Amino acid sequence: MMCVGGGYLILALATGVSTAPSTSVDADTIVQRWMQQSHKDLNAALEFGYRERVRDDDGTKTYEVTLLDGSPFQYLISIDDRTLDGDAAAKEKQRFADAKSRRDAESAEDRAERIARYKKNFDRGRKILEQMPKAFTYSVQGTQKTGAYTAYVLHAAPRPAYDPPSTDAEVLTGMQGQFWIDTRSYQLIHAIVRVVKPVTIDGFLATVEPGTEFEVDQKPVAPSIWLPTHFLIRSHSRVIFFFHHHDDEERTFSDYRRES
Repeated sequence: MMCVGGGYLILALATGVSTAPSTSVDADTIVQRWMQQSHKDLNAALEFGYRERVRDDDGTKTYEVTLLDGSPFQYLISIDDRTLDGDAAAKEKQRFADAKSRRDAESAEDRAERIARYKKNFDRGRKILEQMPKAFTYSVQGTQKTGAYTAYVLHAAPRPAYDPPSTDAEVLTGMQGQFWIDTRSYQLIHAIVRVVKPVTIDGFLATVEPGTEFEVDQKPVAPSIWLPTHFLIRSHSRVIFFFHHHDDEERTFSDYRRES
């Protein structure tokens, strides 16, 4: 989930939104409760396996992601929606068996290091979540029916005085977003985030340019736990300051199952 950390950012105009909030709950309270739920979801995500379908300029690939002794193992199950068979399927099966053998033979130190690497991205996502109430000024645009749910619609604009404490948090200074928050559970249902000024990621190796958009959808996968079901990026990035890259990527997540 980036997706988990990034899955909580984005902008666009909402349609079908009531012109005035139908609740006395203020934006700060909504954000506080939303962040509380998001932290719970992020912690719980460490325990789930799932199926992931990735569509990009090269086609579509679908993976089964399972927790293997404390961290995920991803194996390919279909290409362009055609299930692997024959040698291709056997190769993936062997890859899984080899990975299991390696992990079974790990020392305690190697195992701990591997799991720590897995959790590192979640830690980054957690730190981004902690900064979101500080990085944006939120306003309630109204409420909107979203599928089976009724959502508060929040607009988030960059806070001019925000001083990011880390390189990761700096990305928030160039973004604005629209967030649909369930009025009952305070879970994120949908988000759209747009880059409005260049933001740097991974140190200074890549710059995401204005016009880049991210969309995230979430649904309940277990009692009180919501995780991403859809992630879309329409990107415009400059890498190493001179190489321009345009790319669309869509990820769909399904079949969540608690594995630890």
